[in-house]
Amino acid sequence: MCALRRPCRTNTDIMRLYLQTMPASAEAPRYVQIVLEQDLLGGWTLYRESGTQGGKATLKREQFLERDAAIGAFEKARDAQLKRGYRVMFAQGLDGPHGR
Repeated sequence: MCALRRPCRTNTDIMRLYLQTMPASAEAPRYVQIVLEQDLLGGWTLYRESGTQGGKATLKREQFLERDAAIGAFEKARDAQLKRGYRVMFAQGLDGPHGR
């Protein structure tokens, strides 16, 4: 099993970002993981997992039929978290470290 408790896939059809806040004093850092992967039928699924390191997490899933719409949603989710002060800790996927 890979991240987000799903079967492993090849890296060619997955985009993944792991973002984290810089913790203040003794607080545990907050994180967001954004994953975009193609399903077996050609559609796309965007997973957004967020929470506190070592604590509870929330997982949201969104389905897309078109690749461009899925990448647009991935970029929008990424930009929203960067605007909130999250920093990219790990990036994997299409063309560059942050997507396109």
